Amino acid sequence: MGFKSDIEIAQEAKLLPINDIAASLGIPEDAVENYGRYKAKLDIHALKELPEKGKLILVTAITPTPAGEGKTTTSVGLTDGLRKIGKNAVVALREPSLGPVFGVKGGAAGGGYAQVVPMEDINLHFTGDFHAIGAANNLLAAMLDNHIQQGNSLGIDPKAITWKRAVDMNDRQLRHIVDGLGGKVQGVPREDGFEITVASEIMAVLCLAADLKDLKERLARIIVAYTYDGKPVTAADLKAQGAMAALLKDAIKPNLVQTLEGTPAFIHGGPFANIAHGCNSVTATRTALKLADYVVTEAGFAADLGAEKFVDIKCRMAGLHPSAVVIVATVRALKYHGGVPKAELNNENLEALEKGLPNLLQHVGNVKNVFGLPCVVAINAFPTDTEAELRLVEKRCNELGVNVALSEVWAKGGEGGKALAGEVVKLCEQPNDFSFTYPLDMSIEDKLETICKRIYHADGVALTPNAKKQAQQLTELGFAGMPICMAKTQYSFSDDAGLLGAPSGFTVTVRNLKVAAGAGFIVALTGDIMTMPGLPRVPAAEKIDVDENGKITGLF
Repeated sequence: MGFKSDIEIAQEAKLLPINDIAASLGIPEDAVENYGRYKAKLDIHALKELPEKGKLILVTAITPTPAGEGKTTTSVGLTDGLRKIGKNAVVALREPSLGPVFGVKGGAAGGGYAQVVPMEDINLHFTGDFHAIGAANNLLAAMLDNHIQQGNSLGIDPKAITWKRAVDMNDRQLRHIVDGLGGKVQGVPREDGFEITVASEIMAVLCLAADLKDLKERLARIIVAYTYDGKPVTAADLKAQGAMAALLKDAIKPNLVQTLEGTPAFIHGGPFANIAHGCNSVTATRTALKLADYVVTEAGFAADLGAEKFVDIKCRMAGLHPSAVVIVATVRALKYHGGVPKAELNNENLEALEKGLPNLLQHVGNVKNVFGLPCVVAINAFPTDTEAELRLVEKRCNELGVNVALSEVWAKGGEGGKALAGEVVKLCEQPNDFSFTYPLDMSIEDKLETICKRIYHADGVALTPNAKKQAQQLTELGFAGMPICMAKTQYSFSDDAGLLGAPSGFTVTVRNLKVAAGAGFIVALTGDIMTMPGLPRVPAAEKIDVDENGKITGLF
């Protein structure tokens, strides 16, 4: 059998009508809003009275490398595996952003025989959620600039505007722009910029809102600028929240699709985890917990980013209590952390593996000792992994009291996830001491220090003079009691992407603090992290095409 690409596997799949998937979960017909034959949105109000019954399982990973880890693939295959061993399970994932799809990373619908489908739709426009979020974001921007143009009765300082426009594409050209040029009737000239839609606060608001009422209240609280005398200006001051909520009334409803094996999949919301909070929507997670006994979800990038924000932001705000954690690793990625170049990762190298293992073990330690959750390490299998390498990983994890399961879901689908599923079910029966990284009543600086020391294992945190001033201002404005959303490189525990493995002896520098008052957290920008990525030298878009029958190729 020749090698098949992800898209070829997905296009050959026989999908079930989405109404059959909904019926398998006992969803009443009047709660299903069809978007074609294979996609639907669910009316959360029609399901409001159902009690939550499911156990929540988080899939996270080691620090990412160019060798790949396979978190989404593992999440999908684990859920299929749970169904194979007779459990009522669903998966709840984020929607992919068009930026990475056309950029360097490619699609985000799983891989091999552990995918969610229809894969092309999910990776492209899907049900239009991201377009709605971008429209709401840009409506607010337009109303803000219009207010200044029409006389500026609120006294907004054009040099103190914090709200940016958004587009769901990697477009470095739009990071820093000047607009409003061309004379009086064309607007007020000012410096401006764009963020990628997944970094917009509207995305975070949509993903953290409990329902439409909560959504509107959060939108109203968004701070867009400051007045000449330093007072915050909100979306409510501009009377924008009602129109924004109207644009988002369908986008807040969770999307239902399926895996290649017909397992129900909720795919909704998609904040990045290096610059935002990296989790799918609360509405999707809560709906899934009402309909299934086991809900598998993931948080973006490694456990120092996605899992920390899942715990300290999403679980804290939504009152969620996870039952178990899966940490995904590959032998290849661990060797990369041990100093092996990408081209040589196929060769057995126990010495490099031993050097790279502290990265995995540090993530394991954080999950067990900081978050108080039981975990299992899932080794995403590659044909080049040797018996000796797999034994070494297992031995080191066992020394920390953590089991290892080989995950063969890429090649075998749910059948290859049964061993991992069995481990997860066992973990879910264990009592746990779930806890947060820090209490909310700490000062902003103390929270930053605690995250850096407890999660990143840094010596401490250093705030630039600008960040210190911002921390003081945010405290004076009454925002000090919010959780922190760290914007940090995903490639290292530190704020330096070049420090692989489990580095020590470093300090994290916070250069900028801003409040996301609608989302309900403070964003701390470290290193050279940006909220608008650029395309690589050879974008994935160059390989994507569509034929005269509408069949897409090259999308992974």
